[in-house]
Amino acid sequence: MSRRKKHPKHVNHERWLVSYADFITLLFAFFVVLYASSQVDKRKVGKLAMAIQVAFQEMGVFQASTTQVPMNTNDPMPFSTVQAVENMKRAASVGRLVSQPDGTLGSGSRENGDLDQLQSELASTLAPEIKRNEIAMRREPDGLVISLREVGFFESGAAQMKSASRPAFDRIANMLRQRDCRLRIEGHTDNIPIHNAQFSSNWELSTSRATEIVRLMIMRDGYGPNRLSAAGYAEFHPVAVNTTAEGRGMNRRVDIVVLAQEVGAAIATTVAIPKQPGPAGQPSPVAQVVLAPFSPPVTQLKQTPAVHPSPVGAQKAARIQ
Repeated sequence: MSRRKKHPKHVNHERWLVSYADFITLLFAFFVVLYASSQVDKRKVGKLAMAIQVAFQEMGVFQASTTQVPMNTNDPMPFSTVQAVENMKRAASVGRLVSQPDGTLGSGSRENGDLDQLQSELASTLAPEIKRNEIAMRREPDGLVISLREVGFFESGAAQMKSASRPAFDRIANMLRQRDCRLRIEGHTDNIPIHNAQFSSNWELSTSRATEIVRLMIMRDGYGPNRLSAAGYAEFHPVAVNTTAEGRGMNRRVDIVVLAQEVGAAIATTVAIPKQPGPAGQPSPVAQVVLAPFSPPVTQLKQTPAVHPSPVGAQKAARIQ
């Protein structure tokens, strides 16, 4: 009986392709996930962030904000803008707390009590104007905000205060003069562009109205300039939506912000102006220029000892000449 020949086993040298194919598949899936996570819809994220914030505020976890943020479901605020606004408010609150070198925990409550008392006194004194929606008051982390609306204090497109509104303004100025607190005057407009013989943009109109209030407080009411600062924000800090006439009327205002801090060093005049154009030619809403009094630096002159040339150096100089 013949013995069957054993054929040598065939060695498969292409088994590495299986592992390589698995590795390539996993690598492809990994980069697909990275690409998908980098293409997040910012508007949807902003809408989600606002919804979560509102839900937590209703539960009492977060402190409710006193500023009315105009929400538009078709064009929600980007999440980066929401974070910037919240960070700015948080920084303002923290700066107010840490700026008192000898402050105690009771100083904040004392300042809040003073502002509450001031708000109640102003509400009683300005009751007719508040009833006519010419003046509004609200609390913010910076302090008490007194809004002088355009319908009661300014003509449309003008920076001069109406003569009929001077008595109400004088009552406000007299009450604020009795307190040693800093005041920040903020000019605001709606989103309708302006272009007349006096102003070419809402930036100029809002800034001129703010500086006009500062001028009246210094010239007529005798305020110290170190208590006052002025800022113009155009249409970029609304308190209501600009889609209705009522909302635009609320946004056209000059805010007198009674800051919780007492008067310290001299306060520079801050004017918000566009630093660089944003999308679609709109100016940047966060640019500010601080106009502070100029004080030249003191330069100390050091006396340098006179250097006497050595005899060797003098001889070399004589040869060169």
